Amino acid sequence: MTAISGGFWTSVLFNKHLLQSPSNSPVSSRLTAIKACSREPTETANRRLVLLGAAGTLASSTLISPGFSSPANADELVVPNKYQAFVDRIDGYRYFYPADWRNFDFLGHDSAFKDRIASLQHVRVNFIPTNKTSIYDLGPMEVAIPKLVKEVYASPNQVPTIYEMKERSADGKNYWTFEFMLESPIFARTAFATIAVGNGRYYTLIVGANERRWKRVRNQLKVVADSFELLDI
Repeated sequence: MTAISGGFWTSVLFNKHLLQSPSNSPVSSRLTAIKACSREPTETANRRLVLLGAAGTLASSTLISPGFSSPANADELVVPNKYQAFVDRIDGYRYFYPADWRNFDFLGHDSAFKDRIASLQHVRVNFIPTNKTSIYDLGPMEVAIPKLVKEVYASPNQVPTIYEMKERSADGKNYWTFEFMLESPIFARTAFATIAVGNGRYYTLIVGANERRWKRVRNQLKVVADSFELLDI
């Protein structure tokens, strides 16, 4: 597959060597962090099922979890046609997802939505506590991202390919972005990812699809990846 150019959002899960303080236990601390930051299945489902009507200049509806308030700049949040917005004011992030996708529980993740037919076509967001204050604390982007893809994303039988890496700053928050493929002898999957550090947390958004469908859905999924933003909490 030829390299794909153009801007896109990225994300990585986590790496025990880069994200945790030296005093943390390498494996048990990671598992504890995941459990602490994720919701119970019923709670997660309930948080995603409250749909508010469009407000002001919204081009679509905004999904707000129970107990959440609308963002202060809700009237300025323009959601693209055929998308909805997931806004989590408690955990400090928001993003857009295709309006015909449905929510589901993805183990170890705070929120997730998937295509109603192609279940491997989905977006998911997770976060863990970190003592880092910026993505730059992970090291140089050109070193940190390949290391994360190889050691965290890829399983032993998968060959990773990174197509492009970029960084972005907005409202004082920094993001690293990349598009990557993981290929095994019998299966390949391509995705965008978005990584950000803020609120004492390391956030990850990944949105992808089966490689066979990637060319058809790439632009649609890029909107999801590009929309990820941190909110102050």
